[in-house]
Amino acid sequence: VELEESGGGLVQAGGSLRLSCAASGRTFGRNAMGWFRQAPGKEREFVAAINRNGINTIYVDSVKGRFTITRDNAKNTVYLQMNSLKPEDTAVYYCAARASIYGSGVYTETRDYDYWGQGTQVTVSS
Repeated sequence: VELEESGGGLVQAGGSLRLSCAASGRTFGRNAMGWFRQAPGKEREFVAAINRNGINTIYVDSVKGRFTITRDNAKNTVYLQMNSLKPEDTAVYYCAARASIYGSGVYTETRDYDYWGQGTQVTVSS
């Protein structure tokens, strides 16, 4: 499985971006997916996750009400809509996929995921 993120860039505080993560190599419609981010000098942190069928989602508290994770299994793509962006959202954003096709949960730990993209930079200016 290969994951490729896109949609990052430079935006002013209060603006919006939509990240996409396209999966190739296998059908990922049965895999839970997640978004993480890593700011300079900090550990990679969980942002949002979605279960296999897209019904269940979970977010880190700092993005609740501003970010929305969705998926289109027909397109093998997961999205992260980011609104009301803040300078503290600046980071490299990574999408991740679980290898297991079982279960209907959402997962928030990096160790829960088996495949990772290369990341896309998001910079929010004040």
